[in-house]
Amino acid sequence: MPNDEAYRFRFFRAGGVDQVDLSDEGAIFHLGALDLKLWIALACPTHGLELDARTLEFIDTDHDGRIRPPEVLAAVAWAREVFANVRDLFDGKDELPLASISKKTETGRAIRDGARRILSNLGRPDADTIRLEDVTNTERIFEQTTLNGDGVVPVDAAGDPSIQRVLADILAVTGSVRDRSGKPGVDQAKADVFFDEIAAYAAWLDKSDAAGPVCILGEATGAAFDALTQVRAKVDDYFMRARLSAFDGKLSPALGASAEEIGLLAGADLTLTDDRVARWPLAQIAPGVPLALGESVNPAWSARIEAFARATVDPLLGPGRAALTDADWSLLQSRLAPYAAWMASKPGLVVGALGAERVRELAKSDARQAVTLLIAKDAALEAECNQIEAVEKAIRFRRDLVHFLRNFVNFADFYGKRSAIFQTGTLFIDGRSCDLCLPVHDVAKHAALAGLAKAYLVYCECVRRKDAEKRAIVAAVTAGGVDNLMVGRNGVFYDRSGDDWDATVTKIVENPTSVRSAFWSPYKRVVRAIEQHVTKRASAADSEAGQGLEEHATAATSTDTEKPAASVAAPKKIDVGTVAAIGVAVGGIAAFFSSIVATFLGLGIWMPLGALALVLAISGPSMLIAWLKLSQRNIGPILDANGWAVNAFARINVPFGGALTTLAELPKGARRILDDPFAVKRRPYEAYGAALVLVVLMAVWATGKVDEFLPEKARAATLLPRAPSGPPAPPAKSP
Repeated sequence: MPNDEAYRFRFFRAGGVDQVDLSDEGAIFHLGALDLKLWIALACPTHGLELDARTLEFIDTDHDGRIRPPEVLAAVAWAREVFANVRDLFDGKDELPLASISKKTETGRAIRDGARRILSNLGRPDADTIRLEDVTNTERIFEQTTLNGDGVVPVDAAGDPSIQRVLADILAVTGSVRDRSGKPGVDQAKADVFFDEIAAYAAWLDKSDAAGPVCILGEATGAAFDALTQVRAKVDDYFMRARLSAFDGKLSPALGASAEEIGLLAGADLTLTDDRVARWPLAQIAPGVPLALGESVNPAWSARIEAFARATVDPLLGPGRAALTDADWSLLQSRLAPYAAWMASKPGLVVGALGAERVRELAKSDARQAVTLLIAKDAALEAECNQIEAVEKAIRFRRDLVHFLRNFVNFADFYGKRSAIFQTGTLFIDGRSCDLCLPVHDVAKHAALAGLAKAYLVYCECVRRKDAEKRAIVAAVTAGGVDNLMVGRNGVFYDRSGDDWDATVTKIVENPTSVRSAFWSPYKRVVRAIEQHVTKRASAADSEAGQGLEEHATAATSTDTEKPAASVAAPKKIDVGTVAAIGVAVGGIAAFFSSIVATFLGLGIWMPLGALALVLAISGPSMLIAWLKLSQRNIGPILDANGWAVNAFARINVPFGGALTTLAELPKGARRILDDPFAVKRRPYEAYGAALVLVVLMAVWATGKVDEFLPEKARAATLLPRAPSGPPAPPAKSP
């Protein structure tokens, strides 16, 4: 490749801006030499664009949700290293021939190796092309493999059944990590946690042997200790009450159940689990009386005392004991004290669920080393297996990179195909289709900036009735009249996928769409003002008339017949002064219009120019403003409001606006049947107008205003008889 600085770029003109031509690979691979001031955009978001999101993610290397020129240049440089046949970037296909991957660069060779490994895993080792669908489902790529470079090993990755059992234990205890194949697996972090707990739990188990007779009953020690723990508080309570009774016999009645507690049970339905009974002492309190282990025990505690006697008292003190003395109770606690202390030091580890025997077995085996070695073997393939992502990136760049550049470095797709990545669909409304539609997240915020584009913008809320999904869009209306566009009107929006949405106008930013429509806007405003005024006055008159009729109807149906007729208010007479004032006003208005007509007729042959001047005086300012705004209409503020950084004044002139907004037209070759039975019958207004013009011209000719421009035989003074202006001359005297 020649030096970047020596490359000669070509430019095309569109939107009033010189834009770099990216139709060949030379311009793309030398973008680093193109002045950033000549780029159409300097930043764009990665969301809200009609381009594959995964491709945008590959370009956005810092993953901040925005793409800038350095990231674009890095993507181009990467593609330059990968592709041997640069023209493949212009194909737009979602497949990659292996022959198109460069053999001369390290990146290219790595991607080629990765592509071959993928094809081999998919059962197509002899294929010479890899498709995008081959790399988007990594689970399908690795479903037949055991080691895939992600550092996660499923159970079947181990060939040894004993290691498979260990992996199953780890999954059961610590949970799983998802493997690339989609199976649950174990990574190094999970393995370390598991074996650390195994070591700690085994050390705790070993204390029972090192500390002497801890488990004095063997496997039954735990059950004995648990049974004692269940009744410990209640037995301690019984013997404490017995000691108090021995201390002072008068306390015995008070140490048992009180009269109030007994009274609460009167008439109640009692059960063995009733808390009111369970709060009573275990047995009747008397000095020096042992605790009975049989029928005389509080019924709410009899089952637990029986279990305690069977699991703890009989094994430790001998079977057949009917009662338990205070000394016996102290002996039982002392004999189980080592076990209690050992249990208190038990670590709260989940591996205990495996059982003491399995924990000791794992602690003594080399399972940790075997699992660690297996995970390391899998992780060793990371570099090779990670080429899957690089292969996917190469395929997506082949399909999308040039398309992206034609919407970032220049706007060739926008001005050429009118299908830019920022155009989200087409809005059909009011007999037109609007192709310049963009997604919107905050309508008020977007409109504040987008209004500077000097374009007529229609904001719509779109809803898909099928799933109640909602979205907001803005559509630029760049051609046709806009008299029938208003908030609340409905249309249909078709997104780029072809799905239809119900669209309702929620906000409008008004700007002219053409100079022609601006010509009529003053007259339309006058007509609307007159309509509003007439409607308002008519409504007021109708309301007043209705109110008057109601008052007269009420008066006519009144039962008050004794009211004298003279008391009824007489109709108010019209004031002569009012009549005079109205006459003066009407006369003034007539005089004003008469002076205008006289001035107009006084122009003579210059009357057409006068009419033209009058029209220009009325429509000229609107047309001038429309022309100025249309000359400033551009796409920049609309995109900037969506997070872009547009770097040029990319205009939307009138011809291009007509292409972005298409008006309804009959198809070519269509036949029209003009016989409309409901058409309003037209009056011959053209004939009326022609007659009026003829009358005006005759009046002007009759006044003699144009005689000086006409031949003598056609002058009014010659053809029309004139009355003498002075007294008649005396008859001549005869000589």
